[in-house]
Amino acid sequence: MTHSTSDRTADQPVTPGESEGIDPTVLDELTRLRDSIDNIDAAVVHMLAERFKCTQQVGHLKAAHRLPPADPAREARQITRLRQLAESAKLDPGFAEKLLNFIIAEVIRHHETIARSDTGSQRALR
Repeated sequence: MTHSTSDRTADQPVTPGESEGIDPTVLDELTRLRDSIDNIDAAVVHMLAERFKCTQQVGHLKAAHRLPPADPAREARQITRLRQLAESAKLDPGFAEKLLNFIIAEVIRHHETIARSDTGSQRALR
């Protein structure tokens, strides 16, 4: 099956057959842009990993003090804040909200798991 350029993702190189008839300067620019996308994706993954390290610590603290895994008031503030950041960054606020809701759901799942773990709760106090 052949793919048009618009069907590609950033991690798929331009194949020799696909590059036929395309100006080499366009291919160079496409490669440069895809390399940038790959670097940004790597940065996003690393930033998410750092975020989850912090939220794991929050989960242990909440468990140790028997606080609920979810904090709807904070979540609402975060969504409002992220929507404003998205608007100022010229990013669709609806997309930003969906992304944050996905992340929040994962964080709550982690916090629930930590809260069920007796050893996790006790370790946070020591």
